[in-house]
Amino acid sequence: MFPFKPFAALVATGLAMTALPTGPAVAQHMDHTAHMSGTGSALPVEPGQGAFAALSEIVAMLSADPDTDWSRVDIDALRAHLVDMNRLVMDTYVRSEPVDGGLRMWIATDGPGGEAATRMVPAHGAILAAETGWVSDMGSDGTDIVWTVTGGAGDDVRIRALGFYGLMATGDHHRMHHMGLARGMPVH
Repeated sequence: MFPFKPFAALVATGLAMTALPTGPAVAQHMDHTAHMSGTGSALPVEPGQGAFAALSEIVAMLSADPDTDWSRVDIDALRAHLVDMNRLVMDTYVRSEPVDGGLRMWIATDGPGGEAATRMVPAHGAILAAETGWVSDMGSDGTDIVWTVTGGAGDDVRIRALGFYGLMATGDHHRMHHMGLARGMPVH
């Protein structure tokens, strides 16, 4: 859908790499033990890229919990879901139109973003309805997921403002869902 995206990413990566330090600074950065020397400096809150940070946080929580059933833990399943989340946000094509009381969205199901949407949107639609009280109708037109979200008086403005990505981010179930995936529990 975006024929120049790989080229733009390649150019951006090349430009970013020209700004990277070389020599001893790189060698020191790659020595992870130097970072753990206990210099008394405060540590950052986020341990890197967002998905890595989520994995790191959950691994630490599982490690601190004496009741963790390590025979069921599935960090790979959590990682796959985090990849889907990234693809959903970065690689989906969505068109939408206002309807009475809310919004109708067509989410393309082709490519990695569309495949992620196919796995995530139907489950999230039901959870969104339960958490907000809005009506969440899910269907297909043969090529796209067709999702219509409507609410009560005055909800239409909020639903339209949130749009697809805001609706997908609505609710406080994501953390529990991620922990369930990591613990190897059936979710969705």
